[in-house]
Amino acid sequence: MGDTVAAVSSAARNPIAEEVEAADVPNRGESASQPAGTATRGRALAARAGRRLAGWWETPAAFDLAVCLVYLSFAFWLTHGLWPDPATRAIADNVNDQALIEWFLAHGVLAWTGDFSFVTDRLNAPDGVNLMSNASHILHGVIMAPVTALFGVAVSFALLVALNLAATSAGWYLLLVRGLGLRRGSGIIGGAVAGFAPGMISQSNSHLHMTAQWLVPPIVWCVIRLTRVTTARGTITTAVGLAALVCAQLLLGEEVLFLAALCLVIFSLSYAICRPDWARRVGPRFLGGMALAGGISVAVLAYPLWVQFQGPQHTPNAPFGPEYFYADVASFAAFSPLSVAGSAEAGRLATSATEYNTYLGIPLLLVVLGCAVWRWRAPVTVAAAVTGVVMAYLSLGPHVTFDGARTAWPSLYTNIAQIPVITGALPTRYALALIPLIAVMLAYALDAAARAVGFARLAVPIAVVAALVPTLPVPLATTFRQPVPEFVSSGAWRQCAPKGGVIVPVPLPIPRQPDLMRWPAAANAAFGIPEGFFIGPYGPGGKSSIGTYPRPTSQLLAEVAKTGTVPVVNDAARDQARADLAYWRADCVALAHVPNEAALRTTLEQLLGPGTDSVGTQTWKITR
Repeated sequence: MGDTVAAVSSAARNPIAEEVEAADVPNRGESASQPAGTATRGRALAARAGRRLAGWWETPAAFDLAVCLVYLSFAFWLTHGLWPDPATRAIADNVNDQALIEWFLAHGVLAWTGDFSFVTDRLNAPDGVNLMSNASHILHGVIMAPVTALFGVAVSFALLVALNLAATSAGWYLLLVRGLGLRRGSGIIGGAVAGFAPGMISQSNSHLHMTAQWLVPPIVWCVIRLTRVTTARGTITTAVGLAALVCAQLLLGEEVLFLAALCLVIFSLSYAICRPDWARRVGPRFLGGMALAGGISVAVLAYPLWVQFQGPQHTPNAPFGPEYFYADVASFAAFSPLSVAGSAEAGRLATSATEYNTYLGIPLLLVVLGCAVWRWRAPVTVAAAVTGVVMAYLSLGPHVTFDGARTAWPSLYTNIAQIPVITGALPTRYALALIPLIAVMLAYALDAAARAVGFARLAVPIAVVAALVPTLPVPLATTFRQPVPEFVSSGAWRQCAPKGGVIVPVPLPIPRQPDLMRWPAAANAAFGIPEGFFIGPYGPGGKSSIGTYPRPTSQLLAEVAKTGTVPVVNDAARDQARADLAYWRADCVALAHVPNEAALRTTLEQLLGPGTDSVGTQTWKITR
């Protein structure tokens, strides 16, 4: 009887357990430490890990990961023009902003060395620049600092162009599928629209603070969750999480945070009107959580916001006029020049290639309208439609324009333009809020079609795909740029100026020609430069300006760089050069390979005397 029980027990044993046990128990006459036992156990553990991995790949989480990797692969394909050599490649449609953003990203490295401040004199020395008054990518710079330090700021920039698109898509996909419970096919389309719509591709032309929208889906989820939690603890933890996300988004892209907040207010009010009983039930808890999140955010952001609105070098107004950056009504029906069905001629309806925010195309407009009519009883659809109409109307700016001609139609934007915060966002960018709203409407329509029977089950997905195909993006155009001089890239600049010192690159960078800002960017902002490309308070009456007043010596060198003509340099010019260098607190003047370099060298020799060659760069050390 005992033998029978033992045999049955042995037969019922798990073969994996037997294999592992065999690996643990040494053979007769064999030490447990011998290699054979270790190898057997390793094979057993590897086999078990393989089976678990194979099982995991069949789970929803694995599918979600695969979707995110597809988004990432597509984003890198769109930016492949930057990757042969990021240091010598640039976004063709916005080279100047790329130089500025690379400087901001390089400055983020200083946060890891304890040398970071919201007002920095590493640009526009000695006055400095208020980073909070600029779209300064503070959080981007801090997050990417290890990449910047190891591989260079150009690599960080190229990565962010792709990652912003992919992460935004992934965030909306996960919100739609995991947070809102939609089918994964619907979520895939919704995520793709949110991350790769024409407006997002257009803003990828060096406006990375506008494409950094990957925190918006978690913000939206926290707002939704405040209507679902049933305990005080859940309300508090959700409110704290929301506050943390709001603070992070403000340091990532303040304009995106403003647009998201405005949309959430309009959407929430519209949704509450559609479901009054539900709103009365969840309202107290929701409003309490929002108040807590707002209070925490204000407390944390009090100092950065003070710097922005009252600190040194702050700007009292936005530097770009709404009368120029508006959306043309006709542009909504056009295809973006950056889409497969677009044409260059359509670009005339926008201010630049970076602002194709409204280019949706007639097919997509019709499909969105059809989905809104078909699902007009659904509160989500109604709220998204109302919010979209308001944001589209605001994007038209102070004067409603159709095909380049001003109309008599009244402007909604004019009614709110005097509110200080409103002026911080360009009117045309209100249309960027349409992208996630359309993504949500399409995702819900596709999900409803999948549950429907009859004509809608097939017609809706066919219509959605047919409308989206013409809007598919083409890769971003890139161009060549000169490499940073070896004087900077090799660290030889340290022989000319101390860390934190000031080097004057010749000609000095200005907003129209900021390329030499890449010098300090390549050195992770370890030294400062005068003047440059930034937003500062140098307009009439202390209003916002782009850049600062050029000093006389800067103007002189800029003219030589432009014309190639060596001026007559007298004692007055030399005295002025000494005064300007003293004002800048300059340690060194450097001239590398730039147009009319010979004429600039001769001019500098007349101003400062003979220079010194430093790995191909002429330098003049300044004694104070």
